[in-house]
Amino acid sequence: MYQGIFHRILSGARGLWLSLVAALMLATPVGYALADPGRVAKSAAASSKSVEASAREFDRYFRQLMKKSGIPGGAYVIVDHDKIVAMDTYGVRVKGKNQQVTLNTVFRLASVSKTFAGSMAALLEHENKFNWGDKVVRYVPELRFKTPALSMQLQVQHLLSHSSGLTPNAYDNYLEDNRPLSKILPMFSTIDPHCAPGKCYGYQNVLFSLIEDVIHKATGVPYGRQLKQRFFVPLKMEDASLGWESFMAASNRAAPHVQTGKGWRPVKVEKEYYLAAPAAGVNASISDMGQWLKAQLGAYPDVLPPEVIADLTTERVETRRHLRHRIWRDYIDHAGYGLGWRLYTVGDDRIVFHGGWVAGFRAAIAYSEQRKVGIVILMNAESRVISDLTANFIADITGHGKLMQAAAAASKN
Repeated sequence: MYQGIFHRILSGARGLWLSLVAALMLATPVGYALADPGRVAKSAAASSKSVEASAREFDRYFRQLMKKSGIPGGAYVIVDHDKIVAMDTYGVRVKGKNQQVTLNTVFRLASVSKTFAGSMAALLEHENKFNWGDKVVRYVPELRFKTPALSMQLQVQHLLSHSSGLTPNAYDNYLEDNRPLSKILPMFSTIDPHCAPGKCYGYQNVLFSLIEDVIHKATGVPYGRQLKQRFFVPLKMEDASLGWESFMAASNRAAPHVQTGKGWRPVKVEKEYYLAAPAAGVNASISDMGQWLKAQLGAYPDVLPPEVIADLTTERVETRRHLRHRIWRDYIDHAGYGLGWRLYTVGDDRIVFHGGWVAGFRAAIAYSEQRKVGIVILMNAESRVISDLTANFIADITGHGKLMQAAAAASKN
């Protein structure tokens, strides 16, 4: 049963609007509600295809892949500038039970949480609470590398751009053993970066999460309270929270599922990456994420000013290996990382993106910087189809691919 929301936006002559309405009446699946006439957004590429048309094709593709992969439940939202074009859900919160996923069902965001940490840090940096060039040891004196001089080179901006120079995912295995950061930090004294901080990319969760200490010491306000006061409340993200306890306290939450020989199986909610809260600790519903995406697209300048968004999406380090990503490699010409965001160049456009994957959950957020159109997808299963869904939608709205063809190809496989 559909619970989606479609908003029609108007631009151009009345005759064009009438023809579009007629087409929508014939093509829109039963259950979608069309809002009052607005403007029809035109892309920078002057594509004749509307965002609404892409949204309808995406919905069919989404349901096709979710059903084909047997994924228990999920949700998506599509935003055009400051408008929600489509938002809908699929399936159940727990396999084998009848509790449907709703627009307010809470999912773990996993590493999409990094977009919140990056945004919060950038907001505070622009308020002069600290500087990107500040040494991390000023806020986390217990952090030491094997070579002390290299410790002194590590700046706050290096934490959020994964440019510490360390081997990727350093000591994540200890996070997975539920060790707190305070027990992991001393281990860094036995290793050194393989390049100077700021010079090369290596994805991190432990080091990234040290931004929590920076924010707390620089402002006197805990990270979780900052998120609530500066983002969740003003953006009306009513289901959003931080941490394992908050997730477990939510009555309308999705259960994590892992793949077995007999299909998807629900498992317990692990605490592991919640211990690195800025890296993977945010929980939210698809309704919340519609608000978050609108904020990133500039719809709420009082919450996220344009200069802060520009800083977030300024490339700090190149990530060449992402040019070989299984899905994105067909579209992207350059790949880099800003502050809590991946940055992919696609023709004349740039895609601002992040994915998340933690035990039993997947999440993805992406938007076209030029066209101001984006998508968020949440799933309660560890399925790679989220990459296909995200990349093919972005390819479609940027004119580099066609969702109809992707759906047709998927149906044959």
